[in-house]
Amino acid sequence: MNRSITFIAALLCAFVTVGSACAAPSDGLRFILEPQRGDGARLHASFREQRDGRNDSNWSSGFTPSELVGLEVSSFRAAGSRPLHFSVVREAGRLDCAGSGGNSFAAGNCRFTADAGFAQMLASRGIGQPTRDQAFALMAVNAHRAMLDAIAAARYPTPRMDDVIALSALGVDGRYIGDLARAGYRPQKISSLIEFKALNINAQWIGSFARAGYANLPADELVQLRALNITPDFIAGFQRIGYGNLPVNKLVELKALDITPEFVRSVTPANGAVPPLNQLAELKIFGRRR
Repeated sequence: MNRSITFIAALLCAFVTVGSACAAPSDGLRFILEPQRGDGARLHASFREQRDGRNDSNWSSGFTPSELVGLEVSSFRAAGSRPLHFSVVREAGRLDCAGSGGNSFAAGNCRFTADAGFAQMLASRGIGQPTRDQAFALMAVNAHRAMLDAIAAARYPTPRMDDVIALSALGVDGRYIGDLARAGYRPQKISSLIEFKALNINAQWIGSFARAGYANLPADELVQLRALNITPDFIAGFQRIGYGNLPVNKLVELKALDITPEFVRSVTPANGAVPPLNQLAELKIFGRRR
């Protein structure tokens, strides 16, 4: 159980800190544009701010050429150097960038402009007015009004600004929220919805457990199962050797100790009965039976 909590906390930290990692430019924002490694059809853009005389890592992402509005791709790839410009336009704001490039490399400066209408919408829903840093983070993770509409329609609590950033970074959308609801799940807290998406708990995965006899599990038990990568096949393996309908807390204990059906068979005497469930941990740790 401690392992699953630690794993989830690490995942959440990675996404919740997007806001600070995407701090908006103060003294200037520089960009570098080059081909994305391993995918010649996409371009990789890195944006670095200068703050208090220091260069700090800011934001980088892969883009299709069409997402970089106004970029002349042929000029970017051609030999020599020439002026280039492009814009990244999203609901939460836009980046307008200009510089020079050629030979599949470009560099220059960008200007960030927050979208006033998007900021007003957030404030009107009780989320708050984003700071400039938060506005930049919302643009970077491509926050959408439609996602907030879906959260409101599903009657989730009002998210905080960091929640909106985390949900957007994870790619939560109306379809995901609707599919969870149709599977019978509407986590009570926004943080639980973030946990679900971070662990890729979706309607199809939930359905696989329902078909294995584990329908209507509490949300926290789903989180434990997913965090430890417990599958219906893992459960079926124990059922085949005589352990039927194991509760989730026992499945979590077995998986955390790496007790598998194969291990149980290895410690079961020939033509003998499988060990009692409460002895499996002792057998795994000490290699003996009472």
